[in-house]
Amino acid sequence: MGTFVISKRFSGDYKFEFTSRKGKTIFTSNSYELRFECENEIEHLKASLENSTFMKFKTSSGKYFFKLIVEEKELAVSRKYSTLLMLEKGITEIRKYAVKSETLDFSSNDFVFPDIEFQE
Repeated sequence: MGTFVISKRFSGDYKFEFTSRKGKTIFTSNSYELRFECENEIEHLKASLENSTFMKFKTSSGKYFFKLIVEEKELAVSRKYSTLLMLEKGITEIRKYAVKSETLDFSSNDFVFPDIEFQE
């Protein structure tokens, strides 16, 4: 099952990503000034996923990507895919798992692992 991951951009704004079961990013959201805006947008996406639109594009280098549109507002942009089939699999994963996916918050700057002191 996929997961929503909230994190901070270098600018200090918040974003969320939807990652696949294998941990690969499927799409990245727009920037938000406050963390709770991310949480609200994730819940809004889950509630209105059936009515959302996936606009598909092809880059000049031949890669594929999509934009996730919810209620006429662009919510997120996908990663680049090498084939149209891989893009379709990404969209299918969102449609299947996004509604029941959990949200993880990695937006604090606290390190998970303590500093290791080197002894000589």
